[in-house]
Amino acid sequence: MRVLVVGSGGREHAIVRALARDADVTSLHAAPGNPGIARLAETHPVNAAGPGDVTRLAARLAAGLVVIGPEAPLVAGVADALRDNGIACFGPGAKAAMIEGSKSFAKEVMAEAGIPTARSRTCTTRAETDAALAGFGPPYVVKDDALAAGKGVLVTGDIAAARQHAARCGRVVIEEFLDGPEVSLFAVADGGTAVPLLAAQDFKRAHDGGLGPNTGGMGAYAPLPWAPADLAGQAMASVIQPAVDAMRRRGTQYLGLLYAGLCLTQAGPRVVEFNARFGDPETQVVLDRLGSPLAPLLAAAAAGDLAGVEPPRWRSGAAVVVVIAAQGYPGQPVTGDTITINTERTGETTAYLLHAGTGRDAGGALVSAGGRVLNAVGSGPDAAAAREAAYAMAATVQMRGGWYRRDIAAGR
Repeated sequence: MRVLVVGSGGREHAIVRALARDADVTSLHAAPGNPGIARLAETHPVNAAGPGDVTRLAARLAAGLVVIGPEAPLVAGVADALRDNGIACFGPGAKAAMIEGSKSFAKEVMAEAGIPTARSRTCTTRAETDAALAGFGPPYVVKDDALAAGKGVLVTGDIAAARQHAARCGRVVIEEFLDGPEVSLFAVADGGTAVPLLAAQDFKRAHDGGLGPNTGGMGAYAPLPWAPADLAGQAMASVIQPAVDAMRRRGTQYLGLLYAGLCLTQAGPRVVEFNARFGDPETQVVLDRLGSPLAPLLAAAAAGDLAGVEPPRWRSGAAVVVVIAAQGYPGQPVTGDTITINTERTGETTAYLLHAGTGRDAGGALVSAGGRVLNAVGSGPDAAAAREAAYAMAATVQMRGGWYRRDIAAGR
């Protein structure tokens, strides 16, 4: 199978790494990719959010399967263009991807399907915003209705900050605060049925102790030994399958990865958000634990035939990922700084680096090219061992102004 992965971040590097192990994958390509991905796949320059550009590249490569990593190409209709041209694609079409592209649309789907979630109001004016904030009270939860790269949500007790964030966003969803630990559950869907993957937990806030602004994610770990044993079953029955069914009733089959961000309240799991693709950085730890081939699973979903493949198998033990960020992230990150890695550690089997926001300068040196630059992934018999391995790997990276949280998976 000739596979093309669209995207250039740590999530895509993790996907490429998993596909590179599959005997079914005879040729592996990525667009646009990054320096880490380029070690495993042939990379190609492309406008990832351009339906025509990606389709032409996939046709030229004779790709048997295209896997779309980021959300922007999905919302832009890249999956639709590929399927319209007879190219198998793992990823929902533009209409289905609106489950992530619009928070208010996602709330409509959840209401229609009876999916448990926080009460909310969609607001477009200052008066509507003030009324919703007063109605729900603190802590205030204000979400940009559109795509915001994981940074469009503000949870605060400061009414002035909540109003300011709403004004910056324009159209917002304001909802009640849900109290409880949050987990991420991925499911692979073929338009009718869905198969769960391993649950994970990520760390959204920038700084230790859950402080600072929201980010795209500063780390994650899996599995979750403290979570309810039947969490996946509960979520599939009350969240994932109802969402897939609701999309089908709307005439929009959901083919791809459906991500449910869940809050484990005393009343049971409640949906915090949906994403239309593999979450980042949870993908990095989930795929690290995958013990069965990834390509047949994704290809079966793209073909609408998940019943034809065995469910995923998982390796024992745990994985932890620590995100190494650039100075200034999650605001305006500094880019172009040289990255030095202690190569004596890169051969270790318990830890490795995934590239996210990296590039090459004119002389070919590795440099920072984004906010979240590298992912240090560690594995071990339990979360404590995996955490130790991940942080030891993170310590091998030298980058001016580079930083990372020190409490990922601490005490788990």
